[in-house]
Amino acid sequence: MTQPVRFLADDGFELHGTLHGDAAQAQTAVLLAPAMGVPQRFYADFAQWLARQGHLVLCFDYRGIGASRPPSHRTLRGFEADVSTWAERDTAAALRFLESQAADGAPLHWIGHSLGGQIVGLVPGHERVASIVTVGCGSGYWLQNAWKLRVYVWWLWFVICPIVMPLAGYFPGRRLKKIGDLPYGVMRQWRRWCLHRDYLMSEGGARWRERYAAIRAPLLSLSFTDDEYMSAANTASIHGFYSGSEKTMKRIAPADIGARQIGHFGFFRKRFEATLWPQVGQWLARSA
Repeated sequence: MTQPVRFLADDGFELHGTLHGDAAQAQTAVLLAPAMGVPQRFYADFAQWLARQGHLVLCFDYRGIGASRPPSHRTLRGFEADVSTWAERDTAAALRFLESQAADGAPLHWIGHSLGGQIVGLVPGHERVASIVTVGCGSGYWLQNAWKLRVYVWWLWFVICPIVMPLAGYFPGRRLKKIGDLPYGVMRQWRRWCLHRDYLMSEGGARWRERYAAIRAPLLSLSFTDDEYMSAANTASIHGFYSGSEKTMKRIAPADIGARQIGHFGFFRKRFEATLWPQVGQWLARSA
């Protein structure tokens, strides 16, 4: 069962998502928080698989992305949003909406891909989450990125962004074939984080550190040795902020599951339904 849905952030912005599963039958509810610039449709196969396991799953688009990009914005020039907005307003609204649709008493779980696993502590209401799964999640600090990526990100952060963004008024990633279109404020804030060793904590300081350290939900991290973006150092760095959570860290090589490649996005491909997806299914079953 798949149902397109709309819900409002606390500032009145209309967000679009998709509910997968039967709310009347599902015993648990899962929020699937996307990576930077990745539309919700990318996660549909995995969400439908989770629904068949008995979960109610909400996928959604941050404002300015996918179905949550207003028709009035052919480009994102002048569109106001940053990563904090995505976390504090959009993801918080998605969590509230999912909770309103789930059966009374159904535990809430969080699956975050990349950015979706970085922002948990910034989201109001995250205290209601029973467990967290991060997939391909790391800090984003550019000098810890996978070494093959460092020339690319140097070019991105120090050449492309400073030149292109003031001219376009947003990050025209679709035309550049890099990441995807992003609001100016999102790219500006993300760039600032990525250039600092402490990543997002360089902005939030002690206040944000305390919020992450206060998280007590058990956490499963799935990272991959061939991730073209996130190194082992990136992964260790971001999960270090979740200092109060009991963590299970799994770093998987393609050969471990008889595959040639997984990478940053591969986990959500249908070809891993029999090998990688059950690792999350088993975790959710134990955490229910």
